[in-house]
Amino acid sequence: MIKGVIFDMDGLMIDTEKLLTRFWCEAANLYGFNMTMEHVLGIRSLAAKFAEPKLKGIFGESFDYMAVRAKRIELMNDYIEKNGIEKKKGLDDLLEYLKQNGYSIAVATATDLKRTTAYLTRINIFHYFDKIVCASMVKSGKPEPDIYLKASEELGLSPSECIALEDSPNGIISAHRAGCKPIMIPDLSEPDEELLKICEARLDSLDLVIDYLKSNR
Repeated sequence: MIKGVIFDMDGLMIDTEKLLTRFWCEAANLYGFNMTMEHVLGIRSLAAKFAEPKLKGIFGESFDYMAVRAKRIELMNDYIEKNGIEKKKGLDDLLEYLKQNGYSIAVATATDLKRTTAYLTRINIFHYFDKIVCASMVKSGKPEPDIYLKASEELGLSPSECIALEDSPNGIISAHRAGCKPIMIPDLSEPDEELLKICEARLDSLDLVIDYLKSNR
């Protein structure tokens, strides 16, 4: 029986993956590295300790991951401050349904707590969540299972009692390894056949999760 729902944030609840892609590329280019969208897609939801060696393997040891990342955050924060954040389709409907029907709700995100709180507050949904778990709170971030194990523990549930909503392959792998039921709602890329094998479902938008939950009571 499903008792909890754990949400990724970027690309799942808020339409920020396109911004992450844009500003990773812009920041890297400022440091002289020709980063493309394909490179950024490869590090979506990856913890820094995995993303850094992956990018150094592509661009060489001179790639200053922390400096490029800091510039990306600066550029993206400036953009959001001026332009705001877009919610993904169906988010409000799903959160309201979950709250009205007694589900426990958590966030499991690679983004730090300060920015996570700011983003969710800015779009007026922070109050829906019982727990917020960020990669900095666990030993290993996605695609390792730690963040989903921590989120389900914080909710007082076993992972098998939780569905995990994700838009990225690394997030789906993390949730699957933890024993949650992963549901993929694609953003910038579709799941391949191997990824679909470990997904409970692939849905077009967040509001369709309501029908999934109703059929799995």
